[in-house]
Amino acid sequence: MPADAFAGYVATLGRGPGRSRALTRGEAFDAFTMVLRGAADPHQVGAFLMLLRYRGEDPEEISGIVQAMQASVPAAPAADLDWPSYGAGRTRELPWFLLAALALASSGVRVLMHGSNDFGTGVAVADALAALGVQPSLSMDAAASALDGRNFAYLPIATLAPGAARLLGLRHLFGLRSPVNTAVRLLDPARAPAGVDGVFHPPYIDVHLGVAERLARPRLLVLKGGGGEAERVPAKPALAHLWTTGAGRAEIALPGEPGLPAAVASGLLSFTDVWRGAAHDARALATVRATLALALLALGRAGDAMAADRMAGEIWAGRSR
Repeated sequence: MPADAFAGYVATLGRGPGRSRALTRGEAFDAFTMVLRGAADPHQVGAFLMLLRYRGEDPEEISGIVQAMQASVPAAPAADLDWPSYGAGRTRELPWFLLAALALASSGVRVLMHGSNDFGTGVAVADALAALGVQPSLSMDAAASALDGRNFAYLPIATLAPGAARLLGLRHLFGLRSPVNTAVRLLDPARAPAGVDGVFHPPYIDVHLGVAERLARPRLLVLKGGGGEAERVPAKPALAHLWTTGAGRAEIALPGEPGLPAAVASGLLSFTDVWRGAAHDARALATVRATLALALLALGRAGDAMAADRMAGEIWAGRSR
């Protein structure tokens, strides 16, 4: 398609006050399909993404972008829980949420994690997995084998959706995130019956729930998580936000654990020691169990926070190491 076919989308977003507007879901789908196919000039793509960011993320627009991404990637193998991991928090060190996901998988839940930590400062998921002897899945076939073998697979976004990965990389040029960062978290490549997601800034919670509603996702639990991940440090009370088809939105109060000590674990050796039971770090263990409880609430395996915490402790204690 000629480049001028894309210009109308940029103009719609960028006209002056009172004249610009958000794209409809259909327009966002068409525009982002052009972006992924390389039918838009790179200058247009940059302007498009930054105008979307400047205007503020709109659930209709993000829904269209997610649908365009979904149409551009092959279907992922079946999973029970979609778990995106794209956090880039500056304070992130060790990915304790990964131990929660692996423990959940050892209990029989098929967990598909996908993501990128290219802009994070802490230990990347791929490196943490390698320390545990687990390799990322570098193809859909590899992901299917991993899910069949241990109920867990990690698909880097560069494998899952190379076009989206390239757009995420534009952050190096912009110095800013774009709505692509939100869309990849909501990609749900396996169309799983449940998802658990973390955001760094609370206003994004409404966007994520709005997209889940528009795309008729069965269940999605979202919270402001550590480093923007689906991870909870339970030192303070928190709220989890749940979307369920048929019941709509609900809030789940998560109790805190006052008096937790400061984190002591550092480095991958400590990470693997906690997984294998060779190290007792009260804060790390509380984080893993609280994150496990989040996943159980997302799945609907527990009816309330107290039941989820109890089940999480049992799963952690019985995990295969």
